[in-house]
Amino acid sequence: MRSGLFIGVFFAVTACSGEVYLRDGVTDGDTFYLADRALTDSDPAYQGWVRYSLARSACQLGIGGDNPARATSFDCEVRSRRLLAESWQEAKAGNPAARNIYLDDLVVIYEAGFLDEYVAGNFRKNQWDVPTDLRTSSYRRWMKSRLPHHEPETRLTGSWNYAGKVSGQ
Repeated sequence: MRSGLFIGVFFAVTACSGEVYLRDGVTDGDTFYLADRALTDSDPAYQGWVRYSLARSACQLGIGGDNPARATSFDCEVRSRRLLAESWQEAKAGNPAARNIYLDDLVVIYEAGFLDEYVAGNFRKNQWDVPTDLRTSSYRRWMKSRLPHHEPETRLTGSWNYAGKVSGQ
């Protein structure tokens, strides 16, 4: 099921006209459109963000609702960040000289076992069901000593729009 959903999202997102539909200042809609650059840019950091964006949008579609662009969950964000970290680990295995400050930090957090705490602490939304057994105090102490200057990031490589809608109409 997971790969079928991913393939369906991939085909749906590749038809982007390059226009972005905004509602309330954010992309909005029922279909995720991948940026054209995602098909041509082989930079491993960028491709990691492509994976993140596709995983997150597929998860949002799985949540459903009238407007998947606005669907969100703790589990979606954790799974998408995990995929991003694993993608960067793979890229670094093939090219140990590759550097990306954010992704290098994310892998350190992931390998230390604090990804859930990281997501809850930096990206939490009010409507999320967050596990009650997070090691928040340990995570904060660890971050302060290991990554005191870390800056959280999110880079989406596409946008949501309504299928068939042309921007500006």
